[in-house]
Amino acid sequence: MERSQGHTAKLAVLIDADNAQPGAVGELLAEVAKYGTAHVKRAYGDWTGTQLKGWKDHLLAQSIQPIQQFAYTSGKNATDSAMVIDAMDLLYTERFNGFCIISSDSDFTRLAARIRESGLTVYGFGERKTPKPFVAACDKFIYVENLASPTTPVEAKPATRASATELKGDTTLINLLRHAVEAASDDDGWASLANVGHIITKQRSDFDSRTYGYTKLSDLLTATGMFEMDRRAPGGGKATVLYARDKRTTRSGPKQATEAHPAHRTTA
Repeated sequence: MERSQGHTAKLAVLIDADNAQPGAVGELLAEVAKYGTAHVKRAYGDWTGTQLKGWKDHLLAQSIQPIQQFAYTSGKNATDSAMVIDAMDLLYTERFNGFCIISSDSDFTRLAARIRESGLTVYGFGERKTPKPFVAACDKFIYVENLASPTTPVEAKPATRASATELKGDTTLINLLRHAVEAASDDDGWASLANVGHIITKQRSDFDSRTYGYTKLSDLLTATGMFEMDRRAPGGGKATVLYARDKRTTRSGPKQATEAHPAHRTTA
């Protein structure tokens, strides 16, 4: 099955309840909705005990199906095994375009890789402590701290907005942004922001402008002070498109820029 993007994608959402916080599930499912429709929502754990009692109201409110998995042996995580078996069963139905695996546990690294091998998209959700192998095994990884709501405890809230000086001092970030803009750029150095974001995600599955305190990639690029932004209206009732260009790129004259991009342009 080919990978499918957009809100029409059919997604299976599998939650490791032993390794996820129930209070973030509302924001988490709202994030899932950006990538497609959750046709399956299941949470795995031993629901006979008291450890998962905080999940009850959230399961009902979000229509999440609890899957019972007894802890047969102390020290062994039976929940992981149940999730993997269910994921493979769902994969073989060929009804889905992607999977959302919600856990901060590295045990799901191979599962994510196996699903991707079948041509489906894998979205991972976990805390910043999530081991890098699992993060890298996903097409896109979202840190739950970036989804915090106004009621989230202070220690779990997203990062405060980084200043231009702090952003410029992060050479890894700046190189990532510059290389992505360059890779997506046309002859004049302008790159569609959508393409830039796509390239960045391919290089770093856990990249998220919210990690630096900015809601959108365009806001992050602007905040660095190192990129020009251009908003273009294609006409015909189509939505405007944002473009970015590295300020180091030699500027083209107004005539050449207009000839290369006949669409109406307004500076962002």
